[in-house]
Amino acid sequence: MTTATNLSELTGAYVIDASHSRIGFVARHAMVTKVRGAFNEFDGKINIDGDKPENTTAEVTLKVASIDTRNAQRDGHLATNDFLDAETYPEIKFVSTSAKQVDDDNFEISGDLTIKGITKNITIPFAFEGVAVDPYGQTRVGFEGSHTINRKDYGVTWNAPLETGGVLVGEKIVLEFEISAVKQA
Repeated sequence: MTTATNLSELTGAYVIDASHSRIGFVARHAMVTKVRGAFNEFDGKINIDGDKPENTTAEVTLKVASIDTRNAQRDGHLATNDFLDAETYPEIKFVSTSAKQVDDDNFEISGDLTIKGITKNITIPFAFEGVAVDPYGQTRVGFEGSHTINRKDYGVTWNAPLETGGVLVGEKIVLEFEISAVKQA
């Protein structure tokens, strides 16, 4: 296990291993609980510059139709124009614009997040979880982070009023990233 203090050893190109990663979200439902979901299909790459972490880059593409909240009816509704409009906008994309090392194990990756054709710059704090060589001889790095967005900023405005007051779906969405990336030869 290597810690972030040995960043220069991590320099290189990485591909996100979707089968060992999770990119998900949390939304308030009916004002009283939370619904968690994830995108089952995504890909991404990270280019780590361990000597100059500010030169690190990342790019991730999510397939909207792969949304999974463990409820097929809700997933179908989320894919419609009421929410993410998967037919017109089949992908959600994040492309980094800058990186900053905050301390030994924490980083901030800023970039352009595009949802439904609307692009906003966000900053995602990430914690470095470590590096290991897996049983297949592949070097893996792990990062975890989260960021809260307002879905209305991206044209995701559908809602329904509740009899008791409030609305069915909260405006704030927490994006969650649990990333395992494999170094390329």
